[in-house]
Amino acid sequence: MGRTEFLDRLQRALAGGVNSSRVAENVQYYREYIDVEIRKGRSEEEVLQSLGDPRLLAKSIIEANKRAGISEGTNRTYDEETERYGENKGQGVMRVPGWLILLIAGVIFLLIIGVAFSIISFLAPIIIPVLIVVLVINYLKGRK
Repeated sequence: MGRTEFLDRLQRALAGGVNSSRVAENVQYYREYIDVEIRKGRSEEEVLQSLGDPRLLAKSIIEANKRAGISEGTNRTYDEETERYGENKGQGVMRVPGWLILLIAGVIFLLIIGVAFSIISFLAPIIIPVLIVVLVINYLKGRK
């Protein structure tokens, strides 16, 4: 991996964890660091190898920003294997137990049944006499 690819991977990995100005600052810092080390006589490959994996470097930078209280990024990370952004798993995710979901579903079901029977019991004194009148009229029409 060359300098351009390293910096590109670093930039993509940082994009989900810190804001765009911090991404630019960090990419510029490492671009300059690589240049300085090469001017000192080290090879590009040696410098990049000493820096390690850009995703791990980005993760360290994001964590350092979080500890410093300056995390302003999204909750998204770049997955190089799938080459797309996705939500961080395990951060702020609340798991609801199955029994609680069943309890809530049961309560909602009972509320719906209760409302339906309330409507029927409210309309029954009106509907029953109307039905009786309609049936009597139909019966009388049928006899003629």
